[in-house]
Amino acid sequence: MASCCNSLRLEGLFSSAFRSSKRPSNPIPTPSSSSSFSHLSTHDFPLKNNSFSVSHSRSFTIKASSSSTTIAEPEGIKITSVPTKPIEGQKTGTSGLRKKVKVFMQENYLSNWIQSLFNSLPPEDYKNGVLVLGGDGRYFNREASQIIIKIAAGNGVGKILVGRDGIMSTPAVSAVIRKRKANGGFIMSASHNPGGPEYDWGIKFNYNSGQPAPESITDKIYGNTLSISEIKMAEIPDIDLSRTGVTKYGNFTVEVIDPVSDYLELMESVFDFQLIKSLLTRSDFRFAFDAMHAVTGAYAKPIFVDKLGACLDSISNGVPLEDFGHGHPDPNLTYAKDLVNTMYSENGPDFGAASDGDGDRNMILGKKFFVTPSDSVAIIAANAQEAIPYFQGGPKGLARSMPTSGALDRVAEKLGLTFFEVPTGWKFFGNLMDAGKLSICGEESFGTGSDHILEKDGIWAVLAWLSIIAYRNKDKKPGEKLVSVSDVVKQHWETYGRNFFSRYDYEECASEGANKIIEYLRDLASKSKAGEKYGNYVLQFADDFSYTDPVDGSVVSKQGVRFVFTDGSRIIFRLSGTGSAGATVRVYIEQFEPDASKHDMDAQVALKPLIDLALAVSKLKDFTGREKPTVIT
Repeated sequence: MASCCNSLRLEGLFSSAFRSSKRPSNPIPTPSSSSSFSHLSTHDFPLKNNSFSVSHSRSFTIKASSSSTTIAEPEGIKITSVPTKPIEGQKTGTSGLRKKVKVFMQENYLSNWIQSLFNSLPPEDYKNGVLVLGGDGRYFNREASQIIIKIAAGNGVGKILVGRDGIMSTPAVSAVIRKRKANGGFIMSASHNPGGPEYDWGIKFNYNSGQPAPESITDKIYGNTLSISEIKMAEIPDIDLSRTGVTKYGNFTVEVIDPVSDYLELMESVFDFQLIKSLLTRSDFRFAFDAMHAVTGAYAKPIFVDKLGACLDSISNGVPLEDFGHGHPDPNLTYAKDLVNTMYSENGPDFGAASDGDGDRNMILGKKFFVTPSDSVAIIAANAQEAIPYFQGGPKGLARSMPTSGALDRVAEKLGLTFFEVPTGWKFFGNLMDAGKLSICGEESFGTGSDHILEKDGIWAVLAWLSIIAYRNKDKKPGEKLVSVSDVVKQHWETYGRNFFSRYDYEECASEGANKIIEYLRDLASKSKAGEKYGNYVLQFADDFSYTDPVDGSVVSKQGVRFVFTDGSRIIFRLSGTGSAGATVRVYIEQFEPDASKHDMDAQVALKPLIDLALAVSKLKDFTGREKPTVIT
C-alpha cells in the first residue's frame, strides 16, 4: 500500500451527505438524516408571496391560496397557476444565473427564472420527458431542489432524476443526461464562488447533449423573465432526498439516484484504472487530493480510495459543506493554499490536485511544482493517445479559450490536428464536440475536459494526469527514480517551447470603473496600427475578439481586448461574468520562449516587462483604484 497513509490529516468523514460548518445567528435548521422537518415558520424563509404558503420546512410544501388558480389535475396532481411579476436582474450569463443567496431568497426570484426557462423551451423538449437535477451542496440547494421539482411537475415533466441530498457534480450531471438520454438538467451551483447565507448561489440548465444551454436559449430565458405573469406549480409534498428510491405522484416521478455511480462507470470506460492503481499503490509514490469541502468530496473516496487504492488520508477537506468550510472553493494558488503549502513542504507528496465547488475545475501540482492550466491541457493532449485508452485512435481536434496560452496550438500543429480558438465559456467547446470536431480542450481558468461529456471535468483532468504519470513509470522497479510531474512538464517544454503565462484578477471592482477600463481599451485597440511600438514590443494587431461558430454560424463579439505583438507575446483584458457582485477585471499576459536554458525562470520574472506594460496601457489603477490584484495565477 502506498506510503501516503500517514502523510495527510483526514478532515472529517466521507459521505455524500453535507452539513454547514457554521450556521448564521438565526439559522434555518438543517434537516435530519430522515428528512423529517416540522419546525420552520414561513417568516423564517420569505421566498414566496401571498400566492401560496410555506410549510414548516426548509424545503417547502407549497399550498395554493385564494389568489392562485387551479389549471389542471392530471392523474391526481393538482397544478396551480401562481401569479407573479417580472423581477429585474435575471440576465443569464455564460454559466447561468449567479447572485447572492439573499437575492435568490427574495419573493419568487428563483421560481420566476425556472418558469421562464420552461417558457423558453419547445414543449417537446420537456413534456413527459426526463430532466436531471443536481448541485454542489452549497447553502440553499435543499430548498431550491424542492422548488424546481414542483415547477417541473407543474409544467408537465414526466420524471426528475435527482442526486441523493441534491448532490451531483456538474460533470456528473452531464454524464447522467447522456447515459440516461434525458432531455436536459438543472445544475445548482455558483461554481468556484464562496457559499453560505451571505455568499453566492447559482442555477444553470444543460441541454440533452449534456452541454450548457446555448445563447439562443439563455437569451429567451432572460426575455421571458421580463414578461412572466404566472408560475405553474404542482401541489405535491416535498421529496425525501436523503435516500435513493422512486416517488410517484400520478404520472410524475422523482427518482433519487446515487450521484457517483454513473459518473464512475464513465471514468472506468475512459481510463485504464489498473494502470492508475499501479501508481497510487506504490510505496514510493504519494498522492494528495483537496476536495475543498465541495462536491468532489462525494466522489473522491469512491474513485481514488475504493477503486484506485489511494490511502484514505490522501483526501483532505473531503466532506461537502454548505459553506465550503468558510473557504473559497476555487482551486488556485491563492484559495487552495493549504494544498500548495503541503506540496511545497520538504516532505511533500509527489502529486497533488484540487477541484472546485461543482467539480468542473482542477489544479495540478507536483512536488514543489505548479502546472499552469494552459500547460496542463497541452500536456494532456500531447500524451493522450499513448496513456489514455479513450484516445487510442488519437484526438479529433483541440481547442482553447482565447485568453488561454498558445501552448495547445503548438501541440495541434505538431500532431496535425484541427485547432479552434473560442470565446470563454464551455458552451462554445460543446458545439464543436457535439459536431464531432473536437476531443480535448481547456481554459486558463482551471477548466479542462474532453468529449466524454460536454462539460469541463475536474476529476477527469486529475485522472488524465495520473494516467500520464503512471504510463511514464509503468516499467519502473521499486527503488528506481520515478518520472515526476515536473519531469513531464519540462520534457514537454523541451519539445514545444514554453509559453510563460500569468493572469491577474481584480475581483469585485466597482462596475462603473471596470466598464470604463474596457471601453477605454476598445477605443485604444480600434485606433492602434500594426508596427506601433509599445515599450520594447512591436504591435502585430489589436482588436476586440469576436467568434463565428463553425457549427451553427452564430457570431459573438466583444469577448476580450487583445494586444498581440510580433514576437507572439499577448496582453488581454476582459471582464468576467462568473461573479455575483461587482465586476472582476482579468488581465492575461503571455510570452513564448523557445530557449530551453530560460525555461526554469519564474513566470513573474520572465513576464515582468509585459505585466508592467499591461498595467500602464490599461490605466487600471486610475480606473479602479486597485494597487494589487486579488489573485495572481
